[in-house]
Amino acid sequence: MGLFDIFKKKKEEERQSAPEAASARNNDLTAGLEKTKEGLFGKLARAVAGKSKVDDEVLDQLEEVLITSDVGVETTVKIIRRIEERVARDKYMNSSELQSILREEITALLQERDGEAEDFGLEVREGTPFVVMVVGVNGAGKTTTIGKLAAQLKKAGKKVWIGAADTFRAAAIDQLQVWADRAGATMIRQEMGSDPASVAFDTLKSAVANHADVVLIDTAGRLHNKIGLMNELTKIRNVMAKVIPDAPHEVLLVLDGSTGQNAFEQARQFTQATQVTSLAITKLDGTAKGGVVIGISDQFRIPVRYIGVGEGIDQLQLFDRRSFVDALFG
Repeated sequence: MGLFDIFKKKKEEERQSAPEAASARNNDLTAGLEKTKEGLFGKLARAVAGKSKVDDEVLDQLEEVLITSDVGVETTVKIIRRIEERVARDKYMNSSELQSILREEITALLQERDGEAEDFGLEVREGTPFVVMVVGVNGAGKTTTIGKLAAQLKKAGKKVWIGAADTFRAAAIDQLQVWADRAGATMIRQEMGSDPASVAFDTLKSAVANHADVVLIDTAGRLHNKIGLMNELTKIRNVMAKVIPDAPHEVLLVLDGSTGQNAFEQARQFTQATQVTSLAITKLDGTAKGGVVIGISDQFRIPVRYIGVGEGIDQLQLFDRRSFVDALFG
């Protein structure tokens, strides 16, 4: 069972046995996307004000609305093209229908991308820890995401080890230790300035010896030198593979959703530097730039697996495309 499968199972059990908890999770999602919803639909309402049908002018304004909502140019063009095809096919379309049409097209787009990643859940052999290497720039919410994942995995009954391989900042190690203690996870650390690969190696050796279920490896988030970043992440991967041959089983890229288009650039840099297999998009509750989730999911063809909609441990949620669109459109 892969890491994502663990969370899916936990979510389904929660839905069946504790519907009030599932309801609270939906409420968190709705509240977390409120600023994005207000921004997107405020602009959309102004774009179609006084219009009786969807014409070229409305489509031009819709294109501007999506781009300024951080959906991204390429994804926006794709959505507009699909709506144009529907307008041409249906001959006449009332502007009041535009919101429901937009909802359908965004859902379809996310569904296509989600469908391309059905093989994400890797099977983990009995007695072999599932290893996740977490990457992303400093300040994106990497440490917090690791802490929240660890806490939720512990809640699901898993033994969790954390490796503090971001050894370039003492504050990063200390902050990660606080989260590990809160989560009840075991953290392996060395002194500031130590070799990150050495920390990863020690963490996996300890995890194997102690029959851990999941290992979360933090890494430094520097982007000033792409070649240096690539070499460092490659070294960490190679060293981990000496302990567990197919490690890491997952490379999770953490992106700050509040940075909008900068998140696209971060995704581009890290996908060039290492083989990213999944995404976590954080800080959506504090921004009107939640449209970035749609664009990044579409452009990079890497599954968005987690979204952060608040500071609480349970507010790092599995990304569910239907719930996301429902919360966005209301």
